[in-house]
Amino acid sequence: MNIIKVKDRQELEKRIPTMPWYIEKFINYKLPDLSPSSLLEYVRDYEIFLSWLLAEGLSSASSMNQVPLEDLEKLHMDSVDNFRMFLATRKAQLNMKTTINRKLSALRSLFHYLSQIAEDENFYPLLKRNVMAKVEIKRSHKPKDTAAKLEGKLLQEEEIAEFIDYVKHGYEHDVATNKQALYSYELNKVRDACIITLILNSGLRVSEVFNLNVDDFDLKKKLTYVYRKGKNDDTFKTPVYFRNEAIQALTDYLTIRQTQYKPVKKEKALFLAIANGKKEGERMTKRAIQELVIKYAKRFGKPYLSVHKLRHSFATDYYLQNDLYKTQEQLGHASPETTQIYAHLTDRTMSEAIDKRAES
Repeated sequence: MNIIKVKDRQELEKRIPTMPWYIEKFINYKLPDLSPSSLLEYVRDYEIFLSWLLAEGLSSASSMNQVPLEDLEKLHMDSVDNFRMFLATRKAQLNMKTTINRKLSALRSLFHYLSQIAEDENFYPLLKRNVMAKVEIKRSHKPKDTAAKLEGKLLQEEEIAEFIDYVKHGYEHDVATNKQALYSYELNKVRDACIITLILNSGLRVSEVFNLNVDDFDLKKKLTYVYRKGKNDDTFKTPVYFRNEAIQALTDYLTIRQTQYKPVKKEKALFLAIANGKKEGERMTKRAIQELVIKYAKRFGKPYLSVHKLRHSFATDYYLQNDLYKTQEQLGHASPETTQIYAHLTDRTMSEAIDKRAES
């Protein structure tokens, strides 16, 4: 099972007892369809909502898991509006309209289940009145809006090769007078170059890179197997292809992985790091992967780059040579609407990209 999903499942099991019985019933109902990570986000959203109910005196329960269904039935639209305003004031934690909408959407899902699907022993809905049915949640960001925000903040065609070359060679000259930075670079440059080359030639997410194991790769077929976001089958990995440019980087890294990082035999992680005070290499953290990209990006003169923007850079370049649906499949998007941002990021039209595929 995906390492992140294992941790999220454990955290989910720990938090469920703090929820009312009807939320536990809803989570169990959703278990076959949603991943533990998604359900954990639902529970966190419900914790915020229930805590707010108690703080506002909208429930007389002594704790969250004691909040009765009747308190949900008595909610007015004014209360929902007040909750929305409460979320909007939590700028330090939220600071995004999409996050507020997600929390309201989680509530809509719960209320819909209780009022339309779940039944009591007399076959009546558990929730007799659903105030959340009146709440309209508009999509905050359209593909073209997202594209507009990304424009000018991605690597363009030739810059992809230039950035990879900089990680392999150029960075060393820029930190030549910094002994600590130079030592760290010499120790990890093959690994770092491999990570950045792989992302820029496959479009993998940071969580997917983090979860990679040595035996996930088939260099002959130019693919790796990953647990994709949104896929709920924890036993099945999705094949993701990478370009030829990544083969040499992977080969170079695999050649030195054992001798450079000295992992214990049971360590399956592809990308390793040696923590302070330790001798054996262990799986790199997501944070470490993100930080290494930022480190090189700043020196390269593109301080706004991140792992996710490297993914966007690959996707924009990939879209120029393929169609919308092939790009959607490569990136693992659930909806083609998400992939449409790359149509707006390129100068070519969608029909030209499709024609290009037809010619190949």
